[in-house]
Amino acid sequence: MREDRLSPFRDAQTDRSTASEVPDTPQTRSPAYRLAFADDDFLCRDELRPVRLQLELLKPEMIMTEREITSTIVMFGGARIPEPSQKHTARTQTLSNLSVYYDEAREFARLMTEKSNETGCRENVIVTGGGPGVMEAGNRGAQDAGGCSIGLNIVLPHEQAPNLYVTPDLSFNFHYFAIRKMHFLMRARAITIFPGGFGTMDELFESLTLIQTGRMERVPFLLFGREFWEKVINWEALADAGTISDEDLDLFRFVDTAQQAVDIIENWEPAPARDEIPGR
Repeated sequence: MREDRLSPFRDAQTDRSTASEVPDTPQTRSPAYRLAFADDDFLCRDELRPVRLQLELLKPEMIMTEREITSTIVMFGGARIPEPSQKHTARTQTLSNLSVYYDEAREFARLMTEKSNETGCRENVIVTGGGPGVMEAGNRGAQDAGGCSIGLNIVLPHEQAPNLYVTPDLSFNFHYFAIRKMHFLMRARAITIFPGGFGTMDELFESLTLIQTGRMERVPFLLFGREFWEKVINWEALADAGTISDEDLDLFRFVDTAQQAVDIIENWEPAPARDEIPGR
């Protein structure tokens, strides 16, 4: 048993090891005999979904708390955006042109991680979805600076693995999108959104809605690539229609370079959560 345990009872790890060594009998071979917490089939039952949700919230939270990580810099963006040296492989010319944001994401992560290193990798830690494209660039930039970064991967129907630049002991895997999104935002000091598709849009609007409705404090919310974002989303039309307010357009900023983003984050005045929604 661990010497730092406060409980006088035998720990679960010891009993799981002991239970694996019991004599082989019809009774011990029965699934009913397995320890509940060591029974994968039992834990995957539909009725255990609330427990699995809790476990997915707890595991990364406990690990990051043990690492004393207090704040993160969130990087959302497209998995399909190629590294510039590979932009000739992009399936559209637009994707090829967007490869410039791979380099901007990498540089931004490098600059922020240099600041994170001054805190012992406790503050301003880069967090991405752990995949390719912009996510890879973010983790890669952190590695360029000799620092750590977080990857929040998720199980998808097609085979995948985290990109090779995520700090291994901060590489997490999720079943539930909702819990993964919570971990993106629970320590967020700033949110950056690079060009992307459905997944990036989902992350953009869910995060923005939390800030708009006062469920989350205001943090720097930076959209990389004004030309891209103003082409794919008609922000002014939403305000003109009245479905959002003019004040909502002030919840985010457009940037085009890594340095612009760093300057905004470094000069940001802390802002409380909204206590009302303009226009309602």
